[in-house]
Amino acid sequence: MISPVDAVSLLALTTLGVVASGISPKGKTDRDMQDVLDALSELGGKPIETLSPVEAREQPTPADAVAALLIANRQGSEPEKVNAVEDRAIKGPAGNISIRIYTPEGTGPFPVIVYYHGGGFVIADLDVYDSTPRALANATGAIVVSSHYRQGPEHKFPAAHEDALAAYQWVFEHADEFKGDADRMAVAGESAGASLAAAVCIMARERHMPLPAHQLLVYPVTDSNTETPSYRENAEAKPLNRAMMEWFFKHAAKPEDINDPRLGLLKVANLAGLPSATVITAEIDPLRSEGEALAAKFKTAGVDVHYRNYDGVTHEFFGMGAVVKKAGDAVAFAASQLKTALHSGKV
Repeated sequence: MISPVDAVSLLALTTLGVVASGISPKGKTDRDMQDVLDALSELGGKPIETLSPVEAREQPTPADAVAALLIANRQGSEPEKVNAVEDRAIKGPAGNISIRIYTPEGTGPFPVIVYYHGGGFVIADLDVYDSTPRALANATGAIVVSSHYRQGPEHKFPAAHEDALAAYQWVFEHADEFKGDADRMAVAGESAGASLAAAVCIMARERHMPLPAHQLLVYPVTDSNTETPSYRENAEAKPLNRAMMEWFFKHAAKPEDINDPRLGLLKVANLAGLPSATVITAEIDPLRSEGEALAAKFKTAGVDVHYRNYDGVTHEFFGMGAVVKKAGDAVAFAASQLKTALHSGKV
């Protein structure tokens, strides 16, 4: 018997038109993606699900693997250059929130993208997810404000969501201080950060705050169901698998919170009236099915949505443009959608 999530996934494939070369039943990685996975394996990290959160935060990351691969290929490991990068701390609901402002070439005022990093609401930070904001700033000509947030288990749901909304509100109110245009804003995120970006749109709508012009959601976490087709296909995948996601859920939220609309985007959230969306997924990723399903749910809710799946790549590929060709393709696609939304008029 097909589950509701599986049914919506099928709807996504048929009504949206998956832009990819076809999903391989074996989930064969592209050569450049496999090089990153090999480099990550060589760094000798332990399985996240066997560690405490404190230990997990010290493990080698896919970003470390990209840096190691660049060094091995004698390409250097310096990050993509951006005109200006500034670290700040802003006031949040429970203390300061760390943000990083990436400003592209030009005189401004610039459109602004508020970006939230991944890490299952438990691990990672602005440094681990430094490459995507750099790429988006250069590709869109917009300022990107990357925001950290409180993480579980020390700060369980809804701490991260409260910080994410506070960062969005701060940027809206202070954009002119760093050459940003508050009338041209978008939100973006990867994995758990994509879930936060979508939730910020929902919370802003519910609180009658100005909505962003667009939301970029890269392999979003939208549901706690670990029995979808992509979870079954990629139960042992790297760098993300079923056991890791179950570990993240355990540490990020209490069981009774999983069906809150801010976390249960797929099952219970009302998506009507939200900004246009771009949803990007990876073939070899447990989260692929729910990303497909979320795109279909947006369409059903009347939200303008653009969905694209990338074959031969895994979770975390989006920020790997220095070594993974399809990452560059995905950033270019996302940037085109963002530029259209951000330059089409006032929010």
